[in-house]
Amino acid sequence: MKRTHPGVDSYIAGAAPFARPILRRLRRLFHKACPPIEEKLKWGFPCFVYRGLLGGFAAFKHHASYGFWRQDVLPDPHGLFKSRGPMGSGRLTAGSQLPPDRVLLGYIRRAVLLNEAGPPPRKRRRPKPLPPVPRDFLLALRKNRKALGIFEAFAPGQKREYLEWITEAKHRSTRERRLATAMGWIAEGKTRNWKYQ
Repeated sequence: MKRTHPGVDSYIAGAAPFARPILRRLRRLFHKACPPIEEKLKWGFPCFVYRGLLGGFAAFKHHASYGFWRQDVLPDPHGLFKSRGPMGSGRLTAGSQLPPDRVLLGYIRRAVLLNEAGPPPRKRRRPKPLPPVPRDFLLALRKNRKALGIFEAFAPGQKREYLEWITEAKHRSTRERRLATAMGWIAEGKTRNWKYQ
């Protein structure tokens, strides 16, 4: 399988003369650090893919830059990352501004290890707290024991949908109408969006 992309050749050839040696060197190092890496053009820029996006580079009119897709969790012992985002190397205007090959190879290999380990664990979101139960809603539930028992058995999200629907009413008449409808639906065991389930 071909691991290079002709679009990357064209991209480098079309870059400003100062940027070409920078881009060629970065390309060579990505391939050296991870032989099975593949090239792709994404968002108009050359990217390197190995078990997901790994890194890439870009050339602009007066500077070039490179970076790693998971730069936010990639160790940066040499302080290469000047800014956040996948092109965080800062503005390079000459090949001499690139760190030594061994340093770049180390970064690329660590990025490969991150991708091999899989995606980062998803952060568990804290459950959104229930809004306060309005007095009129609570009184209506107490008058309808069946609705009260069913409402208490609802999942927090199902309770929240009803509470938000009642409290978002702009006019008193709308709120009263929604409250009456809600008590009927809850007594039947229906969630707020039962029509769409």
